[in-house]
Amino acid sequence: MIGEKEEKKEKGETEDVEELREVLSVVSKEVPALIKGIIASVFSEEAGRDMGRAAASFYKELKEAGMPEEVAVKMTEGYISTFTSLGEVMKRAISGEKGIKGKELEEEISRKIKEKLAEKRLQKKEEEEE
Repeated sequence: MIGEKEEKKEKGETEDVEELREVLSVVSKEVPALIKGIIASVFSEEAGRDMGRAAASFYKELKEAGMPEEVAVKMTEGYISTFTSLGEVMKRAISGEKGIKGKELEEEISRKIKEKLAEKRLQKKEEEEE
């Protein structure tokens, strides 16, 4: 009876791990495509025009508010750099540069999941013994 219970529990946990692996596999394929789409939209011709209009409007508002020329220019440069640095971060994420690559990330997540499952098993076992 106890052996049967343990077997069912292990089977359920194995199924959970397999299901999670499938989900992570799909995510690892879909997320890069999503990021590539975002980058394409951020660096498109239309996005460039919109960014230029936004920067010009930002600068104009600063000047109309009485901001000195030098400060308005520096603030506008900072405003624009926010957009470009976001694009660079996304590019690095896709290329795997300066970060954990897909396989390493998958292994790390798998390791963490196994640790959590082991903790849960131990906790359940302790609760059952009480």
